[in-house]
Amino acid sequence: MISAPEFIQARGFVAEVIRTQRIKSARLQVEEGAVSIAVPVALPESRIKKILQDKNRWIKEKLYLHQQAMPVSEKEFVSGEAFPYLGRNYRLKVVNGPFQPAKLLQGRLVVTLPKDSSTQSMVRNALVRWYRLQAEQRFAEKVTRYAKVVGVSPTAVGVKTFKSRWGNCNVRGEILFHWKVIMAPHRIVDYVVVHELCHLKHLDHSPAFWKSVERIVPDYLECKEWLKMAGARFDV
Repeated sequence: MISAPEFIQARGFVAEVIRTQRIKSARLQVEEGAVSIAVPVALPESRIKKILQDKNRWIKEKLYLHQQAMPVSEKEFVSGEAFPYLGRNYRLKVVNGPFQPAKLLQGRLVVTLPKDSSTQSMVRNALVRWYRLQAEQRFAEKVTRYAKVVGVSPTAVGVKTFKSRWGNCNVRGEILFHWKVIMAPHRIVDYVVVHELCHLKHLDHSPAFWKSVERIVPDYLECKEWLKMAGARFDV
């Protein structure tokens, strides 16, 4: 069982704390510019803060390397900018206060950060965390729905960052989706879900595969083209 995440404000970053019964020692990770630490359920917060303090330099180096590797973004991550979610644009609102996970409130994407932490990278990090969480939930729901229609049973569903694809299905029946797909309209997300589910029947892109996709998404060619053209603009 995995509990709801906690967050600890450290020097120059916010760490997500995930308490789980599956591990016996702390596991620190820096991915997509986000810091997370999985810990045993009963590990005291003071011990977690000590681990983060001891690893502060290593974490900062990882965050710096990620920032340097990021493509130049047109976003400034300031209040008023628009960010897409399921085909609609939502305005960003950055407010100062104790750190809170980003939320969609009254039609705005609200990011709350301490005043001395409201940098572009911290705002982006909060948004990416939010997008990934929404993607995990939405993809799980849609896979459950469409798996019955396709007639397959995936063994696992998750999200990650891909460089040049929107999803992946392997021979073990595991399906992964690029979290950025959640920015697209519902019908495009549905197409990506059906596409990967059909790979559980056809691991290639044979005529039989596309016929399976077309049976459920008749306008799949339009969806495929839309994603090809618009997907490059999914900028966070």
